[in-house]
Amino acid sequence: MNAINESWQRESATQVLRFITAGSVDDGKSTLIGRLLFDSKGVYVDQLRALETSKYRRTQDEAPNLALLTDGLEAEREQGITIDVAYRYFATPRRKFIVADAPGHEQYTRNMVTGATTADAAIILVDAAKVPDGELLVQTRRHSTIAQLLGVRHIVLAVNKLDLLNWDEAVFQRIVQSYQTLADRIGIREFQAIPISALNGDNIVNASAHTPWYQGPALLTHLESLSGTQDLSQAPLRFTVQWVARHNGHQTDALRGYAGQLVSGTLKVGDEVQVQPSGETARVQTLLTSEGPLDFAVAGQPVTVVLDREVDVSRGNWLTHTVQTPQVGNQFEAELCWLDTRPASLARRYLIKHGTQLSSAKIQQVHTRRDLQRLEETPVQDGTLAVNDIGRVTIKTRDALAFDDYRQLPATGAFILIDEATHQTVAGGMIRLS
Repeated sequence: MNAINESWQRESATQVLRFITAGSVDDGKSTLIGRLLFDSKGVYVDQLRALETSKYRRTQDEAPNLALLTDGLEAEREQGITIDVAYRYFATPRRKFIVADAPGHEQYTRNMVTGATTADAAIILVDAAKVPDGELLVQTRRHSTIAQLLGVRHIVLAVNKLDLLNWDEAVFQRIVQSYQTLADRIGIREFQAIPISALNGDNIVNASAHTPWYQGPALLTHLESLSGTQDLSQAPLRFTVQWVARHNGHQTDALRGYAGQLVSGTLKVGDEVQVQPSGETARVQTLLTSEGPLDFAVAGQPVTVVLDREVDVSRGNWLTHTVQTPQVGNQFEAELCWLDTRPASLARRYLIKHGTQLSSAKIQQVHTRRDLQRLEETPVQDGTLAVNDIGRVTIKTRDALAFDDYRQLPATGAFILIDEATHQTVAGGMIRLS
């Protein structure tokens, strides 16, 4: 192993955990993040002073309104709600964190989808005072379903505001049992349930004396123990071509290199690779980085690949090994999260962005729509999806794409649809091969 690979793996070993807070309106998501920032010493003195003098304090005593640490938009502070996804960074001696605060209102579900696409973990908050009988709200079901569809690997159920119910263990257990039923229905394999008070800090950083009946970890302790970004080095090779470059300028001995990133697998000098979707093959002659040549590269590394012969490779293509190749075609089924206020239409044509490839696509058919109240898929008769709907569709593209099932390889299984006229993203999709 050369020094460049050693340096890369040392940096990768210090994993950052990306997580998102989600749930229904006023469940305490912004306050929870504010409490994590405050108790982990991630708030600067000038930020605290700004909170103390803010006209949007909305607190009954002299305590600072911690929700204002994430609710940065004027409209958010005026209304006391979260509208857009807010990202915050903090660190403990054990690891670094990037947290996304997602809005709870149904109309902003698309913002939650955006924040969850890069999350390693999701904290689903439930306001215990709203559901003492354990009956979960629709938005809790919706956000949990989205987290599962997007493949978020770690789910935390944070039962908030139990202090308003005198820390009633029976309420906590009813909510946990209801969530277990939900998890079983939508395919969440496991989750960690934690009773908390985001406002007062109970079970956030340290164990609370108010919950002697709870023997699990505090929230921050649990987050520190979770695995970060999934190791994809053992997965099939998928190298996305972002740019075709020539080394040595226009000299006769100039080398044509294909710059991009290994999104999964490993690649060595001498490996036989296949260009997708054309199927042409060649061998790796050289692997180059800004720090020098490599003998091999691993998932996550940016690198320039030089092949041993001239083949037709352009931006948007993939390099794979000749075994464990992706599916190639121009039609597939997918789960589609519709984000646009204008409904999906079978008559319209959209742009599709898959990896670095941009093509044209149409929705051939809308098969089912997810009913998040009854937790089932219902047939779609009108052939459309409205904003925030999630449905199973068939997509047909103008050009052939190389793709995998999203559940196995998200990088080649994800795509977005773009309005041709406005260039606004209208939907996010996850390819399903079965």
